[in-house]
Amino acid sequence: MKKTVVLIVMALFCLQAFAQNNAITGIVTSGEDGTPIPFASVVVKGTTVGTSTDFDGKYSIEAQKDATLVFSMIGFATQEIFVGDQTVVNVILMTETTGLEEVVVVGYGTQKKRDVTGAVTVLGAKTIEEIKPVRAEQALQGTTSGVVVSSSSGAPGAGLDIRIRGISTNGDASPVVIIDGYEGSLETLSPDDIESITVLKDAQAAIYGTVGANGVVLVTTKTGRKNTAPAIRFNSSVGIQETSRKLPVLNATEYAVLLNEAYAANGEDLPFTNISNLGKGTNWQNEVFSTAPIYKNDVSLSGGSDNVVYSLSASDLDQKGIVGKDKSGYKRNTARMNLGIDLSDKLKFKSSVIYTFLRRRSINENGLGSVLFNALNMPSTMPVYNEDGSFFLAPNSLGNEVINPLAQIDNTYNIYKSNRLSGSFSMEYTYSPQLKATARIGFNTGSSKEKSFAKEISYGGKVFDNARSSVFQARDNFNDYTFDAFVTYDNTFLEKHHVTATVGTTVYKNWGDHLDATGFDVPNNSWEFADISLTEGTSEAKMNNSWDYDDRRLSYFARLQYDYEGKYLLSGMFRRDASTKFGPDESVGYFNSATAGWVISDEDFMSDLDFIDFIKLRASYGFLGSDKIDPNKFLSLMDGEATYIFNGQLVNGRAIGALPNNTIKWEESEQFDIGLDVKLLNNKIDINADYFVKTTNDLLVAGVPVSGILGVSGAGAAGPTINAGEVRNRGFEFALGYRGKIGEDLVFKVNYNMTTLNNEVTKVNNGTGFIEAGEFSVGQPSPTRMAVGQPIGSFFGYKTDGLFQNMAEVNAHPSQIALGAEAQPGDLRYVDTNNDGVINADDRTYIGNPIPDVTMGLNLSINYKNFDFSAYAYASLGNDKLRNYERSNVNVNKLSTNLERWTGEGTSNFVPRLTTGATANQVISDYYVEDASFLRIQNVQLGYTLPENLTSKLKIEKLRFYGSVSNLYTFTDYTGYDPAASNGDPITSGIDYGFYPAARTFTFGLNLNF
Repeated sequence: MKKTVVLIVMALFCLQAFAQNNAITGIVTSGEDGTPIPFASVVVKGTTVGTSTDFDGKYSIEAQKDATLVFSMIGFATQEIFVGDQTVVNVILMTETTGLEEVVVVGYGTQKKRDVTGAVTVLGAKTIEEIKPVRAEQALQGTTSGVVVSSSSGAPGAGLDIRIRGISTNGDASPVVIIDGYEGSLETLSPDDIESITVLKDAQAAIYGTVGANGVVLVTTKTGRKNTAPAIRFNSSVGIQETSRKLPVLNATEYAVLLNEAYAANGEDLPFTNISNLGKGTNWQNEVFSTAPIYKNDVSLSGGSDNVVYSLSASDLDQKGIVGKDKSGYKRNTARMNLGIDLSDKLKFKSSVIYTFLRRRSINENGLGSVLFNALNMPSTMPVYNEDGSFFLAPNSLGNEVINPLAQIDNTYNIYKSNRLSGSFSMEYTYSPQLKATARIGFNTGSSKEKSFAKEISYGGKVFDNARSSVFQARDNFNDYTFDAFVTYDNTFLEKHHVTATVGTTVYKNWGDHLDATGFDVPNNSWEFADISLTEGTSEAKMNNSWDYDDRRLSYFARLQYDYEGKYLLSGMFRRDASTKFGPDESVGYFNSATAGWVISDEDFMSDLDFIDFIKLRASYGFLGSDKIDPNKFLSLMDGEATYIFNGQLVNGRAIGALPNNTIKWEESEQFDIGLDVKLLNNKIDINADYFVKTTNDLLVAGVPVSGILGVSGAGAAGPTINAGEVRNRGFEFALGYRGKIGEDLVFKVNYNMTTLNNEVTKVNNGTGFIEAGEFSVGQPSPTRMAVGQPIGSFFGYKTDGLFQNMAEVNAHPSQIALGAEAQPGDLRYVDTNNDGVINADDRTYIGNPIPDVTMGLNLSINYKNFDFSAYAYASLGNDKLRNYERSNVNVNKLSTNLERWTGEGTSNFVPRLTTGATANQVISDYYVEDASFLRIQNVQLGYTLPENLTSKLKIEKLRFYGSVSNLYTFTDYTGYDPAASNGDPITSGIDYGFYPAARTFTFGLNLNF
């Protein structure tokens, strides 16, 4: 018994001795300058035991011999040290690689962030992960100053437009996207495959010459790391989508009351003699909108050895539409492989290959007669179905564009499919530590096909009636390749002079073909038999088309970078481009730029300012080009239509289309930028500020008026395209970031950015001084213009000055009969802008601007123990929209703002009276222009990561669960569906035809790492 007691006591003593904590002390210092780091965190890994360093960087903590200490500080890389027998652990923390030493891709090379002299913004994988975008473009909205991303629709798979520092052209204003060295499309990528997105916003993009005028977006995809074990990452999420907005329209009783009032005002019989039993009636928006699922799964495998790194991934996205149910949807499948091999000490091979499959179904949207247009204009007194279950037919009294939107959806049949293989292969040979050569080929190859079926159907005498069924089918093949070969020399002389020089050449070729045709009389009037091979009918008109294209570009480029002691920075870029899109005399363009920087914080006179870690002043100036035009504008093409007489018979044929212009040349962008980068308080605070001026010269203007003698009046004929326009964008960018820590467990980051923009058209040399475009209502003049002295896309119409309250006001005002009818009390009062005593077309003026004065983004992320939280918001201020989703017909439904209409003197000074008689209230005016400023909560996400001691038992590295809400809420006074939407056209982008609203999405998912 005594032996047993002695053994137990000895065992307990040994256990106590084994578990006894040791006192560990030490100093934490900066690896950059050796100074102590105060308030650094020191934690025993896997426990809540921790402390922080004092003002001298000293700490003291108790830990077991088998423990690991974790040292961390905002702005420095975290370091872990095993205790063992140590009692003194001194630690040197290095500056985070996300700071000044971060390597930034700048085109045909890289630079350290501290050496960059251009306006460059980098978006990392962590931010993309927090936003959870469906498409990668969405991650740039609100996170990057100077960048605006707008959607043409909230429909699944809808396109997104990126605008960098304003709209610079009346043509294609999108930036070029370079993925791992080749020209590509962000649509082909799963956001989870992106390591970083770098945006070149100023003259530094001149290294890309002809394609850099609208900015450059450089994308680096994820790759493996050397000497790391294979890592498997699986991300899965499911979401529920709903409309983020419904417009307030009249219910059945309200509609009947107001329609009776309109008829009575004109002395007509009342359409509703009894309104007591109408109630609320049909809510057409509720019928059209529904909840819809979205699924996303991603899996990746990455790792590496001494000589090989690899990354493999696959992604599946399936998104249904909130309008149209199964008639609207988007599916994207991607597979990606990145592989890097060190073939020898000098020769390295890299490859990146991506396969993308897209499938899209869509409904009629964003226009007169679209599904949402009909849902807004169909009266709530009318049912969805007849008693026999068939769809109710909208009466002709509503106009011939308004039909039952549920029937419209039911009779919609279309599908688009695309397969694309993209990638790049490169070889890098290092001749010496100073000299290396790179050869790279990038490519895109793919095909697409689409099919749409128009059913034989009657809606009761509407424009959508179809007397014959038909099927349209199209196929496209598209290919391109980019071959780059360049040499880079990097050397330091006399320990102070650092030079990097790059020279090279690029060959680009883009080719493909298209074929489409339409067949009539589809068997059984059915989608299942909708194929041209089965159609039985023909058409007198030509219903097939085909074309092919082959564009090429040959470029030479050079860049020289110099710095003295790392604080005086200079660089110069040159590029020569030759393109087949232009005539022989104008096929070559030259683009040059220069940048400079001064690292002020490295100067001796800054040494006493301890709170300042880094200050750099930088400037850039240069010229960039754009060849984003249709080819062959310098040639006469037989693409016009003509009818000839042969042997007494009329024969359809071809004629010359638009007149050629053999002097057509590049659009050229002149860009100036001056900026300041600042880091304060141990890199806790980041400040970036830029002032920029971007002037695009020689804008291409199509259809310039010429004499009719030249033959421009026939079908398909037009005036030539000439370089006749100029647009200037000026603005200020400001970005502020703060990283902080509260206590031992709470770490947070706040980032704010703001961009101001002044856009002005300075030249339109086409004989009129403006280009007009767009549609408003039916039969009215074009409502938007690109005009000298105005922002591009400005609205053009009549100014109003309230409503006439009585006949005395009407009689005292200039006549408005030229606008369609004499004014009456309760009508809109138009301003006589030219003071000629009459209101007519000469009084039209500029009544709104679709370009925001200021855009802002605010992003917050918080980590507390195992919880993480992030929120992203975006704001746009000062932009207007033209409301154009209401049918100008008294019998259609109306917005509920009409409840505030004028009913007598003093009752309203904004919403005009209701009547079935003729008025001038429907002409384009500022009554239909609204302030579309908004603040949108883009994404809110909350996540929880299981503790390491639990995941280690499960043999997994990380398991995180999260929930998020996208498009949580939009604060705006705009009455339309989406104040942020745009059709992407520079001149007509501000017209709202009834945009498909962005979906509010509730998502639940997990991140699993092995």
